[in-house]
Amino acid sequence: MTIVSNSQVRTFAKADRVAEGWTWAFASKELKVGQVRGLRLLGRELVLWRGEDGVVRAADAHCPHMGAHLKEGRVDGNGIRCFFHDWRYDADGRLDDVPCLKRAPYVQLQTWPVAESLGLIWVWPGEEPTRKPPYVPELEDDDCAVHVLPMFTERCHPNVMLINAIDEHHFNSVHSLPVDLYMDTTVVDETTIRFANRNAPRETHPLARALQPLYSGPLTYEMCYHSGNTGAVTVGPDAIHFHILFALRLCDDGSTEGRRVLVTRKRTGVRGKAATAALLAATNIVGDYFADGDSKVFETIRFDFAVPTKADHAIIDFVRHIEKQPAVTLGEWTRVVA
Repeated sequence: MTIVSNSQVRTFAKADRVAEGWTWAFASKELKVGQVRGLRLLGRELVLWRGEDGVVRAADAHCPHMGAHLKEGRVDGNGIRCFFHDWRYDADGRLDDVPCLKRAPYVQLQTWPVAESLGLIWVWPGEEPTRKPPYVPELEDDDCAVHVLPMFTERCHPNVMLINAIDEHHFNSVHSLPVDLYMDTTVVDETTIRFANRNAPRETHPLARALQPLYSGPLTYEMCYHSGNTGAVTVGPDAIHFHILFALRLCDDGSTEGRRVLVTRKRTGVRGKAATAALLAATNIVGDYFADGDSKVFETIRFDFAVPTKADHAIIDFVRHIEKQPAVTLGEWTRVVA
C-alpha cells in the first residue's frame, strides 16, 4: 500500500494551501440588493456587494487611494463608493468618479469572479474560472429548492473533513450502519471526483432486513467532491434520495468554516411545495445523524496518513486527485501548477 503521509504531499490538508476552485463566501440571502459586506477569504480581505441589477461583485477590500476598507462604503448603481473620500468604482472595479476632480485618474480595483448557485455566493480565487460552481450530480439539470443552514466551524482542514465521508470503516465503528461499504471511484475531470457504494446491506443485520425491500441493489450512498472543498452527498432508498451539499473553506488558523445546504428537486403546486418542505426537513435529520457522530474527531484530529489500509483505498484516490490539481496559497491567490 502506497504511503501518503504529510511529508509526501504538497497540497492535501496543508494549513496554507488548497486546491484552486470556487469557494463559498455567503449565503445568497445574506447579501441583499444595495448591501455591502466584508470578508476574509482564503487569507485575502475582500468586499462583496449586490448592485441594483441584483448581481454580486467581489473585489479587494481596500480602496487604492488611502486604504480605507470598502465594506464601510455604499452601493451606487452597480458600483461601490468608498466612504472616506467618496471615490466610486464601477461594476468592473474601475474608478469612474472622484467628486473633487473633473476627471478621475485611471485606477483599477482588483475584482474577482463571482457566481451564485444552490443558495450560496461563490468566489473564484483567480482571474478566470475554469469550471462551473459545485453541483449535485443527480440534480444538475433540475430547478432546485435549497435550505442553507447556519455556518459551522471545525478544527481541521476541509480536505480532512471530506475524507471522513468516504472512510468506509468508520461507518461501522462510529455509526454502526448495517452495511460494509465499498466506495468505487470515478474521476469526472481534473477537479471533480465521485465515490459510490457498491454493496448491499448485510442480510444478517435486523435493520438491514427491514431496509432490504427499499433497495433493488446496493445501498445508495454517493459523494461528489469539487476541488477538495465542497462535497455533495446523495443517500436514501431507491424511491427517494436525500441530497446535502457541504461547502467548506480554509481559515488562516487551519480550521474550516462551512455551510450545509439541504437540496431537493423543486416541486410545484400546493402538494408539491408541501412535499418539498417535508423532504428538506427529512434531509436535515439525515445530515444531523452523521454530523453529530463525526464532529468529535474533527475537534482533536492531527491528520497524518502514514499507515493506510485496504479500507482506505477511496481516501488514497482522493489524496492523489487533489495532488494533481492547481493550488492556491492563502493570501496570494496565485495559481501554482501541481
